Amino acid sequence: MGNSNGTPKESGPSVRDRLANYKPTELRADLSHLTEGDKKALVKLAKVSDLLDAVYYRQIWSGATQLRKELADRAEKGGEADWDRHELFELFRGPWDRSLDNEPFIQGVGPKPKTANVYPEDVTADEFVAWVKTLDAADAKRAEGFYDVVKRSGGQLGLATYADEYSDLLKPAAELMREAAGLVEDASFAEFLRLRGKAFEDNKYLESEIAWLKISHQSALEAAVGPYETYEDALFSAKAFFESMVHVRDFAGTSTVDKFTSSLELVEQHLPIPSEYRNPDLVPPPIVVVNQVYNGGDTAVPMTAAYNLPNDEEAIERGGSKLTLIKNVQEGKFHSVLQPIAARLLEPEGLAHVSFDAFFTHVLLHEVAHSNGPHRTVAGGNTVRSQLKELHSAFEEAKADIAGLFAANLLVDKGVVGDITMEQFYYTYLASAFRSIRFGLEEAHGLGQAMQLSYLLEKGAFTHDQQSGRFGVNMEKIAQAVSDLTRDIMLIQGDGDKSRADQFKAKYGVLSPPVKTALEQLDAPIDIAPIWVDINNLRASFGS
Repeated sequence: MGNSNGTPKESGPSVRDRLANYKPTELRADLSHLTEGDKKALVKLAKVSDLLDAVYYRQIWSGATQLRKELADRAEKGGEADWDRHELFELFRGPWDRSLDNEPFIQGVGPKPKTANVYPEDVTADEFVAWVKTLDAADAKRAEGFYDVVKRSGGQLGLATYADEYSDLLKPAAELMREAAGLVEDASFAEFLRLRGKAFEDNKYLESEIAWLKISHQSALEAAVGPYETYEDALFSAKAFFESMVHVRDFAGTSTVDKFTSSLELVEQHLPIPSEYRNPDLVPPPIVVVNQVYNGGDTAVPMTAAYNLPNDEEAIERGGSKLTLIKNVQEGKFHSVLQPIAARLLEPEGLAHVSFDAFFTHVLLHEVAHSNGPHRTVAGGNTVRSQLKELHSAFEEAKADIAGLFAANLLVDKGVVGDITMEQFYYTYLASAFRSIRFGLEEAHGLGQAMQLSYLLEKGAFTHDQQSGRFGVNMEKIAQAVSDLTRDIMLIQGDGDKSRADQFKAKYGVLSPPVKTALEQLDAPIDIAPIWVDINNLRASFGS
């Protein structure tokens, strides 16, 4: 934890140098069409986001809450260096630098625990598996599920619901959700808020997940609020962490992407995998384009640019999924991060092909592609998540990335996408690969992208010029290599073959010397740091 004898000291790069990797960027949305009730509700949901921040810190590490308080106190009393340290802690949502494989940047902080604080830090995978075998079916499902903490008492493992474990924070959050529900214009969004507030108190999330999927396309507001992603559970990728992302809908943007939902089945039928590996229950997800006004909880940098939820397989089987694209975050990343990377690392003839439309559309196809391919093993019907365990998230992100690129080629060929060339898709993807790898190989997106880039370089689909240090695309090899990689990842998932996943990661989840050299010499931001202009203005108008 913090150094009790004085200001905490950092190791490695300085706090100021680490902060410089994240470019402050104003994120704005058009609020002109919102009612006064909608605007007041946004302020309430921002308060919920702050409460879920506190829940997340309790989930991530047993020492995070106290260290956060120490840093905040020093920031209030100290100078610029103390403010920088506190700001970096808030950006990373903890004392570990996510872009440097979770290297601690505060003296006295140990390695990031694989268990986070949702299992005992001393539990082993073998102990947990043996314990689960002693439980009845209902408790075993809870132990391996999203919404319960595993605790140790008197040497024995046990369970506590999130509702009980974090009741001091979730109960006031639930009340704020109900208050916001009474203010918003759209009845379907209000219903989601009420039911999600209820779930905070009774720990039953399925009904509110279905309500979230049923939010009307006429609702001016959107939000993902609750326990969703499992990336921080490095033991089993099973426990969900609380987050909040609050948005205003972009109606014009949403209307332009509806054509992709009808293409999901087309992509599935053309996937380069045997028929038994295909998803037999494919449901085209509705697509929503939004602009973000605030976030909290499990929302560390790098900022989420899109998401496909829910993650709960039972909810997906009952209600499908919904794809949300966050346009203002994507625009910030493209202009502040991707373009400078492309200028430094791509061959000159490739620079003209780097395009925001290609970037935005590939992010869209990435999220749609989460629905493609096997979600359960071909033999046995187990979830892929349960079989690949801690590697599930990285392989799922790699699958969505490369299958999205495969889909782009198919949709351009079929004329569904007529305004973006494959050169634009491939060169923009290549630049974005370096953007994602800089998130670190301990992060699911970073590791997933490293596996893809290593594979495509090995196959000669991407090229490297030793003299200039720049990278390019071999247009004669890229399409086949993308197809082959899509196949290889989906077969590992459909077979639920953990040993093959381990071997694939060992071979490709590394940085080749040219890639490592390029990253070391790259002088560009890693990601954006949000400035919440709109919510700050609303808080000034309606109270914090």
